[in-house]
Amino acid sequence: MSVQAAPHTATAALAPSRARRAFAFARTHKLLVVTGAIIVFYVLIALFGPLLAPFDPNQSHPGANYQAPGGEYLLGTDKQGRDVLSRMLYGARWTLLGALAVMLIAAVGGFIYGLTTAYLGGWFDRFSMRLFDLVLSFPPLVIAIVLVASLGPGLLPVVIGIGVGYLPSIARIIRSEALVQRGEQYVAAGRGLGFSGRRIVFRHMMPNCTSQIIVQASLNLPYAIIDIAGMSFLGFGIQPPTADWGAMLAEGQKSIFFASWLVLVPAVAIVVFVLTWNVFGAQLRRALDPKEA
Repeated sequence: MSVQAAPHTATAALAPSRARRAFAFARTHKLLVVTGAIIVFYVLIALFGPLLAPFDPNQSHPGANYQAPGGEYLLGTDKQGRDVLSRMLYGARWTLLGALAVMLIAAVGGFIYGLTTAYLGGWFDRFSMRLFDLVLSFPPLVIAIVLVASLGPGLLPVVIGIGVGYLPSIARIIRSEALVQRGEQYVAAGRGLGFSGRRIVFRHMMPNCTSQIIVQASLNLPYAIIDIAGMSFLGFGIQPPTADWGAMLAEGQKSIFFASWLVLVPAVAIVVFVLTWNVFGAQLRRALDPKEA
C-alpha cells in the first residue's frame, strides 16, 4: 500500500513547491506581474468589451449631445449623442487585436525568414539583406498607405502593410541569432547524421531563438498600436461609424476645447497601454535573459 501511495504523496509535495516558485517569481519581478495584469485587463476588454458595453456604440441619444462624463453616461457622449464608454469598449477590439495581428504577421514571417536566410546563407542571404534594407528604408505607415491606395481603406490592408513593414527588422535580429546557432556543434552533428535542413532549422535551431522573437514582438507591439491608431486617425483604417480609438481621436479633435473628454479618453487609453507594454517588455527581457538583469 505504501508503494501505491508514493506517487500521490510526490504529487502533493510538488504543488506547494510550484506555488512557492510562482510566489518567488512574482516577488522578484513585481513590475512584470503588475504590468502583465494591466495588459490582461486590456485584452479582456478587447475580447469581451461588447458584452460589457451599456449601449450600442452607434446608437444616438436625442438630447444627450456632448454630455459630460458622469451619471448615465460614465465617459460622456459625443456630438451625435453616442455613449463614449460603449464606443471605447467596442473600439478596443479593433485597435488592440489589429496590433496583435500586425505583430503576428511580422513575428511569424520574420522568424521563419530570418532562420531560413541564416541557415541557407550564400546568395539567398545576400539578396534577403538587400531586400530588408529596401523595405526598412520606408516607414511601416508608408507601406500601409500604399496598400490602402491599392486595395482601399480598411483594417486588413492596414494590418498587412504595417506587418510587412515590421517584418524585416525582426528577421534581421533572428538571422543574427540563428547565425550564432548555425555554428554550434549540434547543427554540425545534425548534418552529419543526415538530418534535413528543415528539421535542423525548425526542430533544433528554432527553440534556441524563441526568446528573441518573444522579446522583439513585445517591444514592437506598442508601436503597432500607435500605427494602427494613426492610420485610423488619418481615415485609412476602420471606417465610420465603426468605433476605433484612432477614429475617435480624429472625431474628437474638432471639439477639443469644449468637449475635451472625446480626445482625452481614447488618448489616455492608448498612452497607458503603450507605457505599460514598454515596461512589460523591458521586464520580460530581464526575466528571459539573465544577462540583462
